[in-house]
Amino acid sequence: MKKVISTKKAPGTIGPYSQAVEVNDTLYISGQVPLNPDTGKLVGDTITEQTEQVLKNIRFIVNAAGYSMKEIVKTTCMLQDINDFAEMNKAYKEFFPDDPPARAAYEVAKLPLSVKIEIEAIAAK
Repeated sequence: MKKVISTKKAPGTIGPYSQAVEVNDTLYISGQVPLNPDTGKLVGDTITEQTEQVLKNIRFIVNAAGYSMKEIVKTTCMLQDINDFAEMNKAYKEFFPDDPPARAAYEVAKLPLSVKIEIEAIAAK
């Protein structure tokens, strides 16, 4: 059975989609961008600041669904500029210090709100 997950601790959606959906002990987290959930404003000018905010938003959604960051099994990182890859990795590692999830990362032509990064994730119990 499909269960929609929503929390005010993460930014609201900017389109017709859910923050996350849980099906059969698997949580599918929609792509998150670096918005402050309280103000709806973009956070940070650097890839480091934006990556940290995106992963904080993901953590709030994961926790609201009763999961932890350790249960994230796959992420997809979409970068405005692949040259930000090394700096993104430094911030990313802080959220996944041990046994990180599988991951894909690639440059895309454009991201919503012209942000530097968007990350989607899958968690499983």
